[in-house]
Amino acid sequence: MSEIIYGIHTVRALLARNPQRFLEVFIRKGRDDQRLRQLIVELEACKLSLQVVNSQWMDKQVSGAVHQGIIARIRAGRQYQESDLPDLLTNVAAPFLLVLDGVTDPHNLGACLRSADAAGVHAVIVPRDHSAQLNPVAKKVASGAAENVPLIKVTNLARTLRLLQQHNIWVVGTQGDASCLLWESKMTGPMALVMGAEGDGLRRLTLEHCDELIAVPMAGTVSSLNVSVATGICLFEAVRQQRIKIHGS
Repeated sequence: MSEIIYGIHTVRALLARNPQRFLEVFIRKGRDDQRLRQLIVELEACKLSLQVVNSQWMDKQVSGAVHQGIIARIRAGRQYQESDLPDLLTNVAAPFLLVLDGVTDPHNLGACLRSADAAGVHAVIVPRDHSAQLNPVAKKVASGAAENVPLIKVTNLARTLRLLQQHNIWVVGTQGDASCLLWESKMTGPMALVMGAEGDGLRRLTLEHCDELIAVPMAGTVSSLNVSVATGICLFEAVRQQRIKIHGS
């Protein structure tokens, strides 16, 4: 099986990580900028052949999305399954996980993956149903993070949260009216941050399986943040606390 990726950052990230997955690379005719020229040099250094095509053909391949003048057809990557989770929990000393409950917009999924990669998250967990697909749009927004952070789909999210707790992972959920504020939470050990869909938030069963509920303080007139923005804030608060624990400041 094969799939399509596009965008300079996305293509470069996969090229650095696994150039063997490339099947075909298409460059837009007439596109000439420094970043693309450098990427072409890197692709040619890996002995990959490039095809020059017109912009109309490229736009059609990605339904008009911003491809930045480069599209690649690649071998499909590994699809992580629920059965992969126990090994990850056993082999990682202090798992740092992100759980997305009901995030159905691929742009938000991609942005959450990008933040997760930057924060050092070991895996992102999503329900098999009612979740955005890891499609080319999500991968473009993720800017290469989709190739680095395992995305594990699970059938029953509540059951998965119980599994995490059995492995002594502290499950922290987010809720707008929670009495505990973000920085008041203890996020220094093995943990899973659970984020809900913008507007709807976490589902009832998900809420019931969290060890702690926290809120991001809001000082302005808006009632909530975009889920990818809130995810980045919460992940890096956990990173801040973990670094203080290790380094003392």
